[in-house]
Amino acid sequence: MPSLLLYIHGFNSSPLSAKAELMRAWCELQRPDIKLEVPRLACYPAEAALQLKDIIETYKGDYHIGLVGSSLGGYLSTWLNARYGFRAALVNPAVKPYDLLADYLGPQQNPYTGEEYLLEPHHMDELKALDVASISHPERLWLLQQEGDEVLDYREAVAKYQGCRQTVEAGGDHAFVGFDRYPAEIIQFLGL
Repeated sequence: MPSLLLYIHGFNSSPLSAKAELMRAWCELQRPDIKLEVPRLACYPAEAALQLKDIIETYKGDYHIGLVGSSLGGYLSTWLNARYGFRAALVNPAVKPYDLLADYLGPQQNPYTGEEYLLEPHHMDELKALDVASISHPERLWLLQQEGDEVLDYREAVAKYQGCRQTVEAGGDHAFVGFDRYPAEIIQFLGL
């Protein structure tokens, strides 16, 4: 069965994020047999979730699917893992984005795409609807976390993903310094 890697970017990011580009370049060079999908997600959670479900429904059954999610993409990957069982590598994942993003309500502009949109309280409810209260299959998740994350409290992810494979590094930042060390190991973990 062919392999599909679904890379899920974070809040106000895009398929052009550094980690997405790094995964793309690695796959092209090392594993051109892997089909890579890096969708430009909708700004609103319910729409983004629907996009991801549509991609999964298109490929499941025909492809072996693995997930990489960064920040909010890690939160969405956790939701997809709970729903479909796919293995996922979570890079500095958001644990409670509905709390964090409450500080960002109002007009937004995606720095990658230039898209302007309005983040409203009901979007936090959409995020809460995607929350996974407990991890059913910890062996299918790998937390890649840096303690120097300036956006998220790394301890929340360490606690949430207790029992999962964890790589927690001192220092670093939200972008995950040195991510280029991990693509081969991620692909191996995902079984692609």
